[in-house]
Amino acid sequence: MKALVYHAPRDIRYDDMSEPMIAAPTDAIVRMELSGICGSDLHIYHGPGFSPANGYAVGHEAVGAVVEVGSGVSRLKVGDKVMISAAVGCGRCRSCLAGHVVRCETGGANCYGLSPALQGCQADLIRVPMADFNAAPIPDGLTAEQALMLTDNTPTAWYGCVNAEISPGKTVAVVGLGPIGLIAVEAAFVMGASKVYAIDLVPERRAIAESMGAVPVDGATALAEMGPLTKMKGVDCVVEASGGDVTIAMGLQLAGIGGIVSVIGVNQSPKFDFPMAMAFFKNTTFKIGTCSVQCHWPELVPLVREGRLHPERMITHTMPLSEGAEAYRLFDAREGGALKMVLTATG
Repeated sequence: MKALVYHAPRDIRYDDMSEPMIAAPTDAIVRMELSGICGSDLHIYHGPGFSPANGYAVGHEAVGAVVEVGSGVSRLKVGDKVMISAAVGCGRCRSCLAGHVVRCETGGANCYGLSPALQGCQADLIRVPMADFNAAPIPDGLTAEQALMLTDNTPTAWYGCVNAEISPGKTVAVVGLGPIGLIAVEAAFVMGASKVYAIDLVPERRAIAESMGAVPVDGATALAEMGPLTKMKGVDCVVEASGGDVTIAMGLQLAGIGGIVSVIGVNQSPKFDFPMAMAFFKNTTFKIGTCSVQCHWPELVPLVREGRLHPERMITHTMPLSEGAEAYRLFDAREGGALKMVLTATG
């Protein structure tokens, strides 16, 4: 089969790989139909990512058709169109059964395409462990593109807003307007935010947020601008969706007294200079973490199906898997308005 394989920094190739096989009775094999490139995939693209290894398939967002199931799979059958959760759990422990994959009590928490341990989804075929739990039939009324956005981006944005405790009347700042940040802007309004400030360096991304009703703020001058905009009070809730030290520090400064800062951007810095005194005197609540995708499907599917959330609008480029290397280059360079890159099956 063919897959996008990480070889070295900025060297992802459309390569031959061995086809995945059923390794446990609870596995399924899914033929990829759509796969997304996530902002966190750029950590791998820039090297070394999350593992010192190379030669593995990348990507953790996909929808497709089941082509084989193990003898222990009971909820899925060959031919089912499914969405694959980026968050993988054992599916058996108390935490997983409650939807909290990141709390998996058997050490089964994982993610596709971060290392050879679980090969990625930017491939013709994908092995899904504990398939009854880690994949689900695409719900009626959803397009394949909407389902793809439910495999990671939309749940992560929603999780960030939930952690920020956005509720009716709250003021919100979203820092970083990639696909997840822009979905967070829309989600904040769904949760009742009275005002959302959308902060990014890229004018085109700020314009998208403004079209949703947000107040656009240039990331280069955000700290100076936000003082007058909030009458020096700061905001109630911050969702940081970039993951840089600078943007996390900005989020902490933007939070008002008693404010909550929710970080969902991936940060790999070995040390962050946390402003402890400022946080102490402002009574700041700081939360950071990754999302259990399955936990949020029950609330997000109706919101997408009924048109309250429109994550598919973030898709700007659809390219065949065979052009994956170019898709990564465009996404990294932000060329041509690149926002959400979607790869299609080539065979």
